[in-house]
Amino acid sequence: QVEDFFVISEDSPADPLAKKPRPEQLDWSCQVAVAQEKLIREFDLDALTYYYRGSDGNEYERLQEAFILGHSLLTGNGIPCSGEGDMKTAVAMKVCDTLDLGGSYSEIVATDFVDQTILMGHDGPFHIGISDQKPILRGMGLYHGKWGSGVSVEAKVRTGPITNLGITQTEDGKLLAISNQGMATDGEILRIGNTMTPVKFDKKPTHFMNEWFAHGPTHHVAMSVGHNTSQFQKVATLMGWDFASVT
Repeated sequence: QVEDFFVISEDSPADPLAKKPRPEQLDWSCQVAVAQEKLIREFDLDALTYYYRGSDGNEYERLQEAFILGHSLLTGNGIPCSGEGDMKTAVAMKVCDTLDLGGSYSEIVATDFVDQTILMGHDGPFHIGISDQKPILRGMGLYHGKWGSGVSVEAKVRTGPITNLGITQTEDGKLLAISNQGMATDGEILRIGNTMTPVKFDKKPTHFMNEWFAHGPTHHVAMSVGHNTSQFQKVATLMGWDFASVT
């Protein structure tokens, strides 16, 4: 299944920490992926959120080092998985996937002020159903902003219209769904073992981010394919959530 869905990378030309995955890294990730699928079935889960922080080199660290591959497979199969304890974004991913729009775990990574695009992505999990081509597996000597090392997914969402959906809360404790629409371009990305998609919005990046952050979002969103703000607004109404959009 892994060979069907992914390309096994060589060393990254851009990041000395991103290497060709070692056979033992791939074997361990595949073992954990099987266990993750069993976990989903045993507890009849519709989505999954996890967080890890601990002492260096313990068994829990080794276990979570292998999560990204299995979580990407699950996300592409209708069970969205989010990291860093972000349950709200797991809900946003579930909304996107239920509407058959994808829903890939993303955050703002960097801004290209030459192309006027914002690079959005994460080190996983990725929704393989909306990839522009086969995602790449890279061996990471050190995860970005996390403990441990292991196999990570590098991919782009396919070129064309996209809509990001985030879920946050208002000052009085109500849930707030917020969306923004843009265009995924075929611009350059950082080949560093992360999912990454350049997105051009109607507003300049600085203006867009000022308006987006004014709503108090979590720093993750679910990236969907297509312009879907009207659908997300209807979902928010049905769920009794507040709704806002930045376009």
